[in-house]
Amino acid sequence: MGTVELPVVVGVDGSDAASDALDWAAEMAGRRGLPLRVVHASLWERYEGYIPGTAADRPAERLHSEAVLATAAERAGRRVPALKVMTDLAADDAVTALLRAGQSAEALVVGSRGRGEFASLLLGSVGLGIAARAQCPVVVVRGRPENVRGAMNRVVVGVAERERPGDRESAPPSGAVAFALREARLRGGELEAVHAWRCAGPEDHERPGDHGGREGHGADEEHGAREAHERRAAELLDETLGGATAAGLPPVPVAHRPVEGSARKALLDASAHADLLVVGARRRQGHFGMQLGLVNHAVLHHAKCPVAVVPVS
Repeated sequence: MGTVELPVVVGVDGSDAASDALDWAAEMAGRRGLPLRVVHASLWERYEGYIPGTAADRPAERLHSEAVLATAAERAGRRVPALKVMTDLAADDAVTALLRAGQSAEALVVGSRGRGEFASLLLGSVGLGIAARAQCPVVVVRGRPENVRGAMNRVVVGVAERERPGDRESAPPSGAVAFALREARLRGGELEAVHAWRCAGPEDHERPGDHGGREGHGADEEHGAREAHERRAAELLDETLGGATAAGLPPVPVAHRPVEGSARKALLDASAHADLLVVGARRRQGHFGMQLGLVNHAVLHHAKCPVAVVPVS
């Protein structure tokens, strides 16, 4: 029996942000040789028990929904001519409909804001709700036009300390690293792996009663601690990306970048020169609340490029 091809799913609502997401999703599906499933959610459908058979008798809400889907399918077909496009008018709210579609999807793609949401909102409620709960990778298409259209030739992935293998053997790549590697390979670009680390300042090492006579010794301790942190960060990146190489993936140019400072700042800085920023998000079984974390919240709201959130069980 052949492998089932899961589609790339994109949510559309007729907004400009959704059009950007549609273009991005069509190109992703084209690169991966997968079909594209275009979903438009309409709560009106849930409450209407009778759908007339002729267009003349159909309510305006139904005609609008059908027009949104038809326009989106036509646009995707023009964007990637050989693409297989399917459409789905879902009788539900957008978050519920897309989470359901994501249960059998390669990835979910959404815009940064939906139709009718305030322009001052940095990330729409639909994108945030899906990124926080989906069981498949979610791409929120946001950022500067040059980053969205893939002009940087680089994918960035954040590598957290907890992703470090427990031994010195090569380990399979994490979901986020594997996703980022595949995207970089399909795009023919570079992968940049970023790990942020912090070194405690002199005040963290000072003990009660310490005086100026310990200044030289304290400086030596701080320098040694900084070198140890740098080595550990470099080893983490080598081990994480080494495991990905050992997994038999085609070679991808990889840049290892340990950065002193907060993960938030390191990833936001890296997003300025990336086509895609990939982060992992832990999912706890049976927990239905927001499962993103502060760093992921920050990049979803402020990154200069599209952000992929890849769930980690």
